[in-house]
Amino acid sequence: MTTPLLAAPALRRTLGRMAREIAAANPGTGTPVLVGIQRGGVPVARRLAADLAGILGRPVACGSLDVTFYRDDLDQRAAPTVHPTEIPGDIQGRTVVLVDDVFFTGRTIRAAMDALHEFGRPSRVQLAVVIDRGHRQLPIRPDVVGQELATTLCQSVLVRCAAGGEGTDDGVFLRESPPAASPKTPATAVSLSHAS
Repeated sequence: MTTPLLAAPALRRTLGRMAREIAAANPGTGTPVLVGIQRGGVPVARRLAADLAGILGRPVACGSLDVTFYRDDLDQRAAPTVHPTEIPGDIQGRTVVLVDDVFFTGRTIRAAMDALHEFGRPSRVQLAVVIDRGHRQLPIRPDVVGQELATTLCQSVLVRCAAGGEGTDDGVFLRESPPAASPKTPATAVSLSHAS
C-alpha cells in the first residue's frame, strides 16, 4: 500500500525552503557546488540548484555522484548497476552540498564522502535531504532537511521529483511492505522414558 505524504505543490515549497536554507548557510563563501547522489538525489539536486540560482542571482553548478563501489555492502549485491558520475569542475577548496532524496542509515552518505574525495578536497561538505526517515547507524546528520519522518523498517519512502521542474507525478510517498515471514521453528519431538 502506498500513502501520499507530500503532493507536488508541497514538495515544491519544501525544495524552495531547502534552497533558502542552503543559501543562508553559505553567506559570502562563494557559490556552493551541488552534487546529487545517484539515483534519487540527482533530480533533487537539479531542482535545488535552479531554486538556489534564483535566490543568489547567479548559476549554481550541479553534478552527480555514483557511490556503488564505495558501499560497505558491495559484496552483498549481485551485479550492481553503475550510474554516471559528473563532477562540475574543480571542487578543491569549495563548499560541496551532497544531495539525496531519503536519509536512512547514513551508509550511502559515508560512501558518497569517500567517493567525493577522489575528485578533490572540498573546504566543506554539507548534506541536504528531502526526507530524514530515521534509523541512523552512523554518526552522520543532514544539515538541511525537508521533512523528518518516523518510519518502521517495514516501510520505505519514495521521492518523485522531476529534474526540469515540477512534474505531475511529483511527491513523497510512504510504502508499506509486508513484514518478512519469520522462519518457523520445527517442532521438536520429545520422548520421555520412565525407569522403573
